Amino acid sequence: MFGDVAGGRGGGDRDSVDDRAEFSALLEESAEDLYEHAPCGFLSTRMDGRIAKVNTTLLNWLGYERDDLLGRRHFSDLLTVGGRLYHETHFAPLLRMQGEVSGIALELKAADGSRLPVLVTSTVRTGSDGQPLLIRTTLFDARDRRAYETELLRARKEAERERERLQRLATTLQRTLLPPALADVPGLNVSAYYHVASVDEVGGDFYDLFPLAEGTWGLFLGDVCGKGAAAAAVTSLARYTLRAAAVYNPDPVAVLANLNTVLNHEYNGVDPRFCTVVFGLLTPDPVRGGFHITLASGGHPPALLMRADGTTDSLPTPGGQLIGVLADAHIATTAVRLTPGDTLLLHTDGLTEAHVHSVDDREDRYGDDALLAFARALAPTTASDTVDAIRDLLDTFGTGVDDDTAVLAIHVPLPYGDEPL
Repeated sequence: MFGDVAGGRGGGDRDSVDDRAEFSALLEESAEDLYEHAPCGFLSTRMDGRIAKVNTTLLNWLGYERDDLLGRRHFSDLLTVGGRLYHETHFAPLLRMQGEVSGIALELKAADGSRLPVLVTSTVRTGSDGQPLLIRTTLFDARDRRAYETELLRARKEAERERERLQRLATTLQRTLLPPALADVPGLNVSAYYHVASVDEVGGDFYDLFPLAEGTWGLFLGDVCGKGAAAAAVTSLARYTLRAAAVYNPDPVAVLANLNTVLNHEYNGVDPRFCTVVFGLLTPDPVRGGFHITLASGGHPPALLMRADGTTDSLPTPGGQLIGVLADAHIATTAVRLTPGDTLLLHTDGLTEAHVHSVDDREDRYGDDALLAFARALAPTTASDTVDAIRDLLDTFGTGVDDDTAVLAIHVPLPYGDEPL
């Protein structure tokens, strides 16, 4: 037993001695061997660039014999045409001024004509009198790095192409969710605008104005929660449900109740979807002129009424609940008569929730009060002038508008020549 233990210890000692011997042998490698077979290329040139010394690693990379280069070639001779031009106009002048240039990407031309991307660092060695003696250059093989950069560039270009494709798809899809043209209502001027907050995502805002029975028109404007394809699906469903429901029963409360039933039934699972929406029924007043409007709202921001006499107020619809959340949502209503010169404005909350900077440079929301003050400054006005003013307002917000915005304005014209300028 004692012999085995002794033998075991002896074997361990021999292994340790062998390891130390191998390590010592590594330390005793000559500096010349380290220079010749380093994992990078070494090159020494005179101040005029003529090659005076080169290691085996660089010779193997380029396929040259030592005698092919020493005293016969300049460093710039090993570069490609573009590399030589850069060396003469940038690299060499910087080296003379600074005494060192580090990490410059160049391409070497091998003996067989192939190209080798390298990262080059050069330093000027000076004598005791401070005068430059020679240039020492270290070159690192950059083929793997070049391949990585090439792949990265390819992936970036592919991502840009995919982004452009998705933008075109989103734009096309967004266009299909809006009416191609609003109905022409005799005795009424109408204007609408859709502001896209991001070209990368489809928004969920929607609007429409369409004929129903003789002398009656329906209008709606809404905002689906969320963005993207899922929101677009709900938007499409909401638009066509509203139009179909209005044909079946044009009562505004019944129309929104029908939409609420559909959304609640379709999206009451793990991915609930809802929207805010206002639906209106337009009928002309043949006796006094103008139009009667009955509005039903499901959680939507109040409309603004700009009168011909310059007064402006919101048309609150308190208590209206989001459409699609509850099986039996409460729907708020209001009725108003538009007389000649009046303008009614419907909008989604992308406008009032835009980020703006206050007087003390704090970021805040634009808000309902600011929009009401803005509308009061416009009144009396027309539908097209209202929408143009809001377009300009949205432009001043810039990137502060992070949600799509839809606006719909309807205006009863004054007799010819009496419209506000």
